[in-house]
Amino acid sequence: MKKGFLTCALIAICGVTDAQIKAITENGEEVVLFENGQWEYTESNEVVDEEEILMNPLKFTRPATSAFLLKSTKFNIGTYLDSKKWTIEKGKGDDAYEYQLTLNQGDLYAMMITEQVEIPLESLKAIALENARDVAPDVYVVKEEYRMVNGLKVLMLQMNGTLSGIKFSYYGYYFSSEKGTIQFIGYTSQNLLSKYQKTIEDLLNGLVQY
Repeated sequence: MKKGFLTCALIAICGVTDAQIKAITENGEEVVLFENGQWEYTESNEVVDEEEILMNPLKFTRPATSAFLLKSTKFNIGTYLDSKKWTIEKGKGDDAYEYQLTLNQGDLYAMMITEQVEIPLESLKAIALENARDVAPDVYVVKEEYRMVNGLKVLMLQMNGTLSGIKFSYYGYYFSSEKGTIQFIGYTSQNLLSKYQKTIEDLLNGLVQY
């Protein structure tokens, strides 16, 4: 399947990039070195935002049109989706994602990143930010809250950033249990987020344990 530039660029956020190297200064501070000679402190040297994340009082459920269950092969997690709207590609080899999804009519993409490791829900925000800032250092959180989605407590994060001059938005759900962890992320350019927000939420709200 042919991928647009936005897709290829943003997938890099979930993997390792050769364009930067982490190093320790003589003062013991961790920095990132870029090929262009620039550097900056890593997130570990920043003040951690400990502001309380609030629970959205609404209950979120899958749309009636989302009838196809896409199951993870790593643990008992999956999502119901409208198979007429989305093209599904299974990850291969060293791909960070288990599944990548592309909206058939539009510039909207999503990834399911799964692993058989339990991670405290409270830690997932910092991990998501660190992964994103590895290749897009200006990433910041626009919105955050806990949600109940089909009976699962998930962390919802909306993050904005810039990569290769493209202003992008991540809109994702993060969930973990004793069986494993999922990062379920929709993404598009910032100027298109309002257009696709309902479509993203319809997809994310299909998240279920089976």
